[in-house]
Amino acid sequence: MEIVNINTQIYPQISAIYMQGISTNIATFQTKAMNWNTWDETHLQFCRFALMQKENMYGWCALSPISKRDVYKGVAEVSIYIAASYLNMGIGTTLLMHLINESERFGIWTLQSNVFEENKASLNLHIKCGFRIVGTRERIGQLNGVWKNNVLMERRSLMI
Repeated sequence: MEIVNINTQIYPQISAIYMQGISTNIATFQTKAMNWNTWDETHLQFCRFALMQKENMYGWCALSPISKRDVYKGVAEVSIYIAASYLNMGIGTTLLMHLINESERFGIWTLQSNVFEENKASLNLHIKCGFRIVGTRERIGQLNGVWKNNVLMERRSLMI
């Protein structure tokens, strides 16, 4: 297995794994995957990785800016999705730890993640990788007509 940078050629696999996450109703408020151009524009140009073996993708992670304001240039939001066939195999830990290490090389001092409170696997993954729970935003949005709570998590760089 190797960690590769996400590009337009492998985006169809990124999108397919994202759709698997959408289908769980515990991963995102989104109800459809973005096209490549939108995905590319909304994610930072660095820290976008997939774990692959030859043509097979196990999962992916990427960072999005939380604000366009210069003061927040070192704060980014984590997206991480693991293919359904490879859950509970350490893929998430491998990807998230790589993302953490690389983000610090690029000057990111705070990573944040918004996790549905019923997504216990994602909550546990983030805690295992050094995130802390900041709080729960109750009824922050609706997914298919159902109000969802979001757990706001963050990891501060040890470099600051």
